[in-house]
Amino acid sequence: NPFINAGAIVICDILVSQLDDPRQALLDYTRVFSGSFDIQYDPVVAQSEAETGYINRALANFLKGHNKFVNDVDTVVDLYFHQCALAMSCSELAQATLHLANDGKSDILEDSLLTSSQVKRVNALMLTCGTYDEVGEFAFRVGLPAKSGVGGGIIAVLPGEYSVDVWSPELDSYGNSIMGGAALEYLTTMTGRSVF
Repeated sequence: NPFINAGAIVICDILVSQLDDPRQALLDYTRVFSGSFDIQYDPVVAQSEAETGYINRALANFLKGHNKFVNDVDTVVDLYFHQCALAMSCSELAQATLHLANDGKSDILEDSLLTSSQVKRVNALMLTCGTYDEVGEFAFRVGLPAKSGVGGGIIAVLPGEYSVDVWSPELDSYGNSIMGGAALEYLTTMTGRSVF
């Protein structure tokens, strides 16, 4: 599952295997999807992740020990830590995920980035796995496929209509933004629009 740490680390291993410069490729990819070429990695966040990422490093070693990925652990977790350190505004992140609300089509690239089937799968994963162990309660309260991050951001999608991002740094015990979740619940309650 790419929406939990172990799965995201395996995806990073795949990127390290397939790309000459995976950090730059990930940055370029994010810039193109968002339409913003000012996006950078936050070096302070990347360094903090590297200094405190004991569990993620342990997960990577566990996966490596079970032959679930092929590259050097330090190389893979470096990419993972940088992925966690992408610095974006709410509007940039919402734009970067708009294709998930638009049947895979990008307004920026004027092309399909994903097939309808792939979009359905990504949105289903977000709905069922995107907000850690609060996923059931979040789906009940908000009713949108979403992915939260420990930086306090939550991206949510209403297929066929919009992608929205909220950000507030205080997290609940599950690792989701308290005010961000409340804002999304307010949005779907006031508009009467959700996937349910």
